[in-house]
Amino acid sequence: MNTWSTLGRSSGAITRGIGLTVTLLLCSTVAGCAAANVKIDSKIGVIDPQRIFNDTNAGKKAKDSLGAFSKNRQALIEMDEKELRRMEEDFVKQASVLSATAKREREEQFRRRMQEYQQKVTELNREVQEKQKDVLEGFRDKVEIVVAKVAKRLGLQIVVDKSKGGPTIYHDEPLDISAQVIEEFNREYP
Repeated sequence: MNTWSTLGRSSGAITRGIGLTVTLLLCSTVAGCAAANVKIDSKIGVIDPQRIFNDTNAGKKAKDSLGAFSKNRQALIEMDEKELRRMEEDFVKQASVLSATAKREREEQFRRRMQEYQQKVTELNREVQEKQKDVLEGFRDKVEIVVAKVAKRLGLQIVVDKSKGGPTIYHDEPLDISAQVIEEFNREYP
């Protein structure tokens, strides 16, 4: 017998032995789990934060407040836009009678005013975003308190966000506790 065939036979026996050992380990692990009767029994609830925001009294007030704040900032922007349009129209009307120096001065004045306007728009947008962030964070904090209260009352161990892009892909409708949260929220924060 040559050396290569002897090595091939012993190598195959080792591989079969390792495979058998792994198979036995897997079987004993699965059997152990089945024998231990591992069962996960948890109570889960699901909420729709957007529905809670839209349907609670506090959410409606927050929306109205944010809307008024945004509208106020928009009115300031529109006033500046009107002023810029007026400046531009005046320049066009007077362009034929203005000297070259006066034209350059007006153009420079308009450019400066446009830069101020753009900075103001950026600042007002930042204010609106900050206000929105503050209002929504405050609302979210209240929602967490109320959700915890409802979850404890219902004996839930976990509550998951079902909003679009949230962690929940599917749930049975009876798991949705949004209505109870809205009801409790309106009692807590009229």
